[in-house]
Amino acid sequence: MAANDIHTKCIDTIRVLAADVVQKSNSGHPGMPMGCAPVAHVLFTEHLNADPSHPAWINRDRFVLSNGHGCALQYIIMHLLGYAITMDDLKQFRQVGSKTPGHPEANHGIPGIEVTTGPLGQGISNAVGLAIAGQHMAATFNKPGYSLFDGKVFCFLGDGCMQEGVASEACSLAGHLGLGNLIAIYDDNHIQIDGDTELGFTEDVVARFKSYNWHTIVVADGDHDLAGISQAIAEAKKVTDKPTLIKVRTTIGFGSLKQGEEAVHGAALGDADVAQVKKKFGFDPEVKFHVDDAVYKHYHDVAARGRAAREAWQTQLERYSQSHPQEHAELSRRLAQKLPDGWAAKLPTVTAKDGAIATRKASEKVLNAICDVLPEIIGGSADLTPSTLTRWKSAVDFQKTGSKIGGPHGRYLRFGVREHGMMAICNGIHAYGGLIPFGSTFFNFISYGAGALRLSALTGHQVLYIMTHDSIGLGEDGPTHQPVETLAHMRALPNLLTFRPADTNEVSGAFKVALEDHHRPSVICLSRQNLPSFDGTSIENTAKGAYVLKDAEGGAPEVILVATGSEVGIAVETAAKLTDLRARVVSFPCWPLFEEQPLAYRTSVFPEGVPVLSIEAATTVGWERYAHACVGMTTFGTSGPYKDVYAKFGFTADVIAPKARKLVQFYRDQNRTPEWKVNHVQF
Repeated sequence: MAANDIHTKCIDTIRVLAADVVQKSNSGHPGMPMGCAPVAHVLFTEHLNADPSHPAWINRDRFVLSNGHGCALQYIIMHLLGYAITMDDLKQFRQVGSKTPGHPEANHGIPGIEVTTGPLGQGISNAVGLAIAGQHMAATFNKPGYSLFDGKVFCFLGDGCMQEGVASEACSLAGHLGLGNLIAIYDDNHIQIDGDTELGFTEDVVARFKSYNWHTIVVADGDHDLAGISQAIAEAKKVTDKPTLIKVRTTIGFGSLKQGEEAVHGAALGDADVAQVKKKFGFDPEVKFHVDDAVYKHYHDVAARGRAAREAWQTQLERYSQSHPQEHAELSRRLAQKLPDGWAAKLPTVTAKDGAIATRKASEKVLNAICDVLPEIIGGSADLTPSTLTRWKSAVDFQKTGSKIGGPHGRYLRFGVREHGMMAICNGIHAYGGLIPFGSTFFNFISYGAGALRLSALTGHQVLYIMTHDSIGLGEDGPTHQPVETLAHMRALPNLLTFRPADTNEVSGAFKVALEDHHRPSVICLSRQNLPSFDGTSIENTAKGAYVLKDAEGGAPEVILVATGSEVGIAVETAAKLTDLRARVVSFPCWPLFEEQPLAYRTSVFPEGVPVLSIEAATTVGWERYAHACVGMTTFGTSGPYKDVYAKFGFTADVIAPKARKLVQFYRDQNRTPEWKVNHVQF
């Protein structure tokens, strides 16, 4: 078969398979896969460097499908290349338990899916993170004669991604950082769900990306000009000082009777249309899910090329291990997700005599103590470094090559005022491998990045979100900055550890858990104001999620005061005022960790029959699972010195102590035992 004939056959096969996949499911998006089949075929068969037999090879080129609704395209390509997606998997598209869900999921048991995409704009932002990670690993481990890290990051994105703000944030930063290993291919099909993009999106995208300091290329005919597509990608690969955007004009749903229309975007074509598509491309309309042997052979030859590249790299790595044994050992440790022996001994601890310190300041002490012994830590702040205190003393800024203020070897990222972009980029950094990223801002503004945070939890990215100014205790900035509802949001997310530490010991404990848990992100909420240090807090106790900080004297407790963060000190003060009651104080830095403890331990902290009063300067939503009454926020905050703000909303021992007495008296008057919260049924 002639070269042009095999390329045409492959592209038409992808288009017909996309139609079959979506039609059988009666759900999905056939338009983008049919329109992008040519550019995907050219990219994967002529340019992208990966080995399906070893999909986790660290120096592979990365592919991100930011317009993840078109995932049938990615699944089909992966099937043809020999990844772990069978034809039966394609037939089970979007079915429960299948390996081909409705959008790409990186933790779904499909090697070769780099990141979870679907919410538009996230994938291209992840790609920026992957590119940052690739450049940093190259600057760290490459040596003269050894290019262990030289892979590219390719990303498909569409008009929807272009319109999402998170993509603009991330792409702006990518241009500033000169990420020459990033190539974004823009599917310019002029269609979105509502109709033609003329309805609401008429900007000059190329001009925008030029202003971001991106190299730009335009391919006018993405339906037929395979040579032009290949030439554009080849040109982009040669540009090393800035990222590249390739704008490719395509026809959505190419081959369908509805091609070029929004109707082909997000629904099955229908049997009649699928049949005419097959006839148009020379396929038997009665045969479904057909792949010619020549197509399989072509893609298997491509996979063999990738395997040869990986084997050559492996040979290079073996030589590297002899000439640079220390660096090789460090790389091996990181890729095995093994932290250095003894690192936790560096974590700072305190006793009550050490006095008051803001937990954001305690976090700064932790970072200064561990970042030199954990070189895989990389991250920064969304233009709040002097407030979040996240830059350790020896830190070097990550900047583009040749910068006077840093370089790709640096580990501190100046994210700028880009909270959402920062968090999505951190997901991409973690997805690369060998690095543990963090991002930081005021806790209130984690809500700006909620879409990326949700994907951190969904995918299991080990990202540390270091969030300061965590309550009404930040004071004068007022209710626009005071996060009264945000803790409840964080606690509602599955697979997320949310910490609100009370002192330095608990801050160290939170970091220890977060750094040792490679499959969950963590949010560490830190105070602006100084908080007392305690005897009884510890790194070990923090890992239990909740524990008895101060127990009742003279017998079993008659009331339990449970608090987090800055309110733990208030709970201790309140207990001291309850001279007529035996009061226990429980510090509760992390709900999920406590839920993971054995029932016997949880019962020892919250024994049956004892009323519980929660104290937290945030909404009380969620506390009903542990407490019988709550002291919390039911309104937004207010502006003023933090002690005055606390007093206004009743967060003082003088106000809370009478409430604790009333709670105890209520159950005594009712002559009944409080419901035992800790033993709530979990199915």
